Amino acid sequence: MRTYDFSPLYRSAVGFDRLAGLLESAARTSQENGWPPYNIETTGENAYRIEIAVAGFKPDELNIEVKENLLTVTGRKTANDDAGAERNYLHRGLAERDFERRFQLADYVVVKDADLVNGLLSIDLARELPEALKPRRIEIGAGKASKPLIEGKKAKAA
Repeated sequence: MRTYDFSPLYRSAVGFDRLAGLLESAARTSQENGWPPYNIETTGENAYRIEIAVAGFKPDELNIEVKENLLTVTGRKTANDDAGAERNYLHRGLAERDFERRFQLADYVVVKDADLVNGLLSIDLARELPEALKPRRIEIGAGKASKPLIEGKKAKAA
C-alpha cells in the first residue's frame, strides 16, 4: 500500500493545516481491515445515515462519541460468562472482536439519533447551518421616491 508524505503542504500553504490533516486521516483509514462493514447513505437534502453491521453486539457494548467533527463508533465485547467454555464449536465464523470505526464529519453535521435493530447500528446525521450562513433574500427598494418625507422639509415651490 502506498503512503503519502503531506509535509510539503505544511511548508508551502498557510491556513490549510486542516485540509492536510483530512488527507492524512483519509489515507490512514483506507488502510484499515474493513471490519465491521458499513454503508453511508443520504436520506434527504441535509440528512445522512451511517449503517454499521454489528451482529452479536448488545447496545451496552457499543459506544458512539463525537469530538471535533470526528465520529467514533467502538464495540467492546464483554466476556461471555461460562457459556463460552461449555460450547464446542465445529466452525466459528461470527467475528466477536472489538472494533473502532472513525468517520470525519463536515462542519455543522450533528448526530441526531442512533438505533440498533437486528444487528444493524443506524446513526442518523443532519447538517444544521447557523442562520448567519443560510442564504437570505434581499428586498430591492424602488429608490428615493419610496422614502417618506419628513414634515416641514418639503421643497418650496418657486
